[in-house]
Amino acid sequence: MTAANRVNLASGLYFIATPIGTARDITLRALDILASADVLAAEDTRTLRRLMDIHGIALEGRPMVAYHDHNGASARPKLLRALADGKSVAYASEAGTPLVADPGYQLGRAVTAEGYLVTAAPGPSAVLAALSVSGLATDAFFFAGFAPTSKGQRQSFLRSLAEVPGTLVFYESPKRVHKMLADLVEVYGETRDAVVARELTKKFEEVRRGTLAALVDELDGVTLKGEVVVLVARGEVSSFDEKDTDILLKEAMAAGSLKDAVAQVVTTTGQPRRQVYQAALRLEKEGK
Repeated sequence: MTAANRVNLASGLYFIATPIGTARDITLRALDILASADVLAAEDTRTLRRLMDIHGIALEGRPMVAYHDHNGASARPKLLRALADGKSVAYASEAGTPLVADPGYQLGRAVTAEGYLVTAAPGPSAVLAALSVSGLATDAFFFAGFAPTSKGQRQSFLRSLAEVPGTLVFYESPKRVHKMLADLVEVYGETRDAVVARELTKKFEEVRRGTLAALVDELDGVTLKGEVVVLVARGEVSSFDEKDTDILLKEAMAAGSLKDAVAQVVTTTGQPRRQVYQAALRLEKEGK
């Protein structure tokens, strides 16, 4: 018994959002498309086959094409030929919404460039699920995907987002999330509210909330597993410009050590410690 219906699909590319955890988090329309498309494409064909088996959808001899980061150049022509022959093609990401941190982007561009129909069956998204349970502002947000893996590039990447007027949303590997949080503290300061969400919609769903510094302490020595989403509250626009910061630093440095001066100015202005520290080094060098 299946909840899917066979329907007549117009020729075109159908992007299907698939569950990020719980298999029943899929729309009836998505099931209809999976049951009806002439050609099935997926980031991971094994994952799609399991999902179809759970919902009682038979392949019935239809071609299933793997489409991922490593074979896109060779797989796209096959799918474009199917569209040229008037067929319907369904593309499913491994989990969540296609094109969100997903290799389907180039496929969508190629199909639209040829003038074929491109449509979507919307549904699960780790970005939106995490925002929903975060308790952080959702009126404006910026999805930044995965941060670079090297410390220097990651910090530069984070600095480029410091002035974004909305909640920041990142995907992160459980193996790197501790380093990511440490860099967030260094770049954005200790007091910004943040959330670490993992295994959303799954049995072991976990959402940790607190300041960046509190989360670093809470997760110290904790091994995380599963898919992780990190969210950071929007930063407050500082009322202190560079000139104001320099004045405060000069006064503090005249009364104590550079380290103490930096700590005092960070507390007063709320600016990232790294930014204040660099300004203090500059002033110290200018004073020599």
